Amino acid sequence: MKRSFEAIVVGAGPAGATAALTLARAGVDVALVERGAHPGEKNMFGGVLHRMPALERVFPDFWDRAPLQRHLVKKVLTFMTPGRSLNLEYETESFDRAPYNGYTVFRPHFDRWLAGEAARAGATLLTRCTVEGVVREGGKVAGITVLRGAGELRAPVVIAADGVLSFTAASAGLRRPRFDPGQLGLGVKALLELPKEVIDDRFGLVRDQGASREFVGSSSGVRGGGFLYTNYDSLSAGMVLHLDSLRRSGRTPYDLFNAFLAQPQVAKLVRGARLLEYSAHLIPEGGYRMMPELCGDGILVAGDAAAFCYAKGPNLEGINLAAQSGACAAEAVLEARQAGDWSARRLAGYRRRLEATFVLQDLRTFHRAGELLEIDRLYGDYPELICDFMDRMYRIDGAPKQSLLKMGLAMARKKVGTANLVRDGWTTWSTI
Repeated sequence: MKRSFEAIVVGAGPAGATAALTLARAGVDVALVERGAHPGEKNMFGGVLHRMPALERVFPDFWDRAPLQRHLVKKVLTFMTPGRSLNLEYETESFDRAPYNGYTVFRPHFDRWLAGEAARAGATLLTRCTVEGVVREGGKVAGITVLRGAGELRAPVVIAADGVLSFTAASAGLRRPRFDPGQLGLGVKALLELPKEVIDDRFGLVRDQGASREFVGSSSGVRGGGFLYTNYDSLSAGMVLHLDSLRRSGRTPYDLFNAFLAQPQVAKLVRGARLLEYSAHLIPEGGYRMMPELCGDGILVAGDAAAFCYAKGPNLEGINLAAQSGACAAEAVLEARQAGDWSARRLAGYRRRLEATFVLQDLRTFHRAGELLEIDRLYGDYPELICDFMDRMYRIDGAPKQSLLKMGLAMARKKVGTANLVRDGWTTWSTI
């Protein structure tokens, strides 16, 4: 098979589908290529979708049309050790009225819907197509080759939005063939079925309200953390683990995840739930530090393929950056199409557009945030210290009390050491 288009988008996630939708609405003959049986089949996502300016521009009624679960009204950060925990809960009335700050979603449903919108706008959606590499003509990318004898798809420009491993970008020479494990995370997630009324009762919710919970100190000494997000009648439970730390631990993600679910603070929330599905996925945590070349002659890179993801504290931002980058890539293609010039120099308008948005601005602002997450003490010593402090503060045993400041400093020096406290404090100050 050999077919020609005006543009090809590889990967039907938020970045690729947004790019294809934008191009199709502008009258471009665009192919949206997906290796799964349907968009979203291969995706793993924790479950929270925050405000998405790119899609809100494309769909003024986006939050009414998209397949969403619950809107978030509370966020809880939990520091815990086995048997003890401290919850920091944030809840505000502004979270419980439109426009909402965020929703929980199912990526298979969301991605399928968004790719379907692109197809309805005129994009050609091709599923079960695994890209083997790019086609070159005169030194420029001129299409892609598809595995299993499916042939070639030709176009003067390709947008690589095929995830963190992006064979398309690698084939075009825009990223290194190997990754630093220190810049990658492994996300594992289970979908757990529970009746809506049980979820409402356990998380203190009513109507379509939702909650998110992030856990620090839940990863058995491996750098990473856990999460619980409420869907309408299920929970998304999972962990994000730093790949280099996981490898050195000799533990399996499955064992760590089961240990997380068995901790008392989590077990009481998931009690009686039925496992519906289990999945795992690599996450580009290096952010700005691991970005590849964003454009070449006839090719652009967007979404996770461009490492448009970063962690700032317990929040991992990615899906909103992906959609915005897809829209910017499409706009750069439209500009190049009008000029009839598919060179890297012309397509460099893509980066200029990204610079003008929150995508590269946020990635640059938090480019060192990963250094904070590399502090091993964050996942063991500090949660234990926090819980020890709370235990001592509330314990009534007849012994004389110290001032809270003196007590806290003495416990911290004993637990982690003065030098480590200063070092970790400086890292925190300089990275966030």
